[in-house]
Amino acid sequence: MTAQRVLVTAGAGGIGRAIVKAFMDKGASVFACDIDTDGLAKLEAELPGVHTARCDISDLADIEKMVKEAVNVLGGLDVLVNNAGIAGPTAPVDQLDPAEWGKVVQVNLNGTFAVTHFAIPHLKQSPAASIINMSSVSGRFGYPNRSAYSTTKWGLIGFTKTLSIELGAFNIRVNAILPGAVDGPRFQKVLEGRAMVSGKNVEEETVQALASQSIKHLVNPAHIADLAVFIASDSGQSISGQMLPIDCDMQHA
Repeated sequence: MTAQRVLVTAGAGGIGRAIVKAFMDKGASVFACDIDTDGLAKLEAELPGVHTARCDISDLADIEKMVKEAVNVLGGLDVLVNNAGIAGPTAPVDQLDPAEWGKVVQVNLNGTFAVTHFAIPHLKQSPAASIINMSSVSGRFGYPNRSAYSTTKWGLIGFTKTLSIELGAFNIRVNAILPGAVDGPRFQKVLEGRAMVSGKNVEEETVQALASQSIKHLVNPAHIADLAVFIASDSGQSISGQMLPIDCDMQHA
């Protein structure tokens, strides 16, 4: 395989940063966008050679500009990793501000659609293109008090399945990764939000979060990145339209 040209959204931190690093370790040329300019600056310092741009995934014009820049810088596109997403608030549906619901849908669903929409013409020029959508274990189960997040992650499953059918004729593979509880600051915030709603402390919420898993630890972002690299590699050329959980065998929400 020649060096892949990879676009990763929300690549400045967490899972996105791990994915950027994993692809670069395999010799890929990587373009990472993020709304966090400080995070992008740190990424550039840590991973010399990475290409970056600030992009607000809730803004259509910003997305169109970013994809065009990525393709120009990389000289084409082989892999798109739709990693950008926001958690949204923790609240029951009757107490959830409709505006907050809309913000989550705008980034997680509309943003993913828009990036993919603008990227597809370039992916069609690749001999072995791959799209990876970052769903979640929340796209397998219902999650009380996380309706916006869960609904959008379920939506990405439908988007993935539909895209895989539409793009198969162009040899473009489309898959979704469904991480469980991932180690890092973002999940800690989720636990804090759950604790505020339940009245329990964060430690109790952590134990409860891991209770439904056969393997009692949080998922390492680097392992998610390794899965993404594999799916997009020659070894994954027969994998498409699949939902790939990486969640320590979680049985329920």
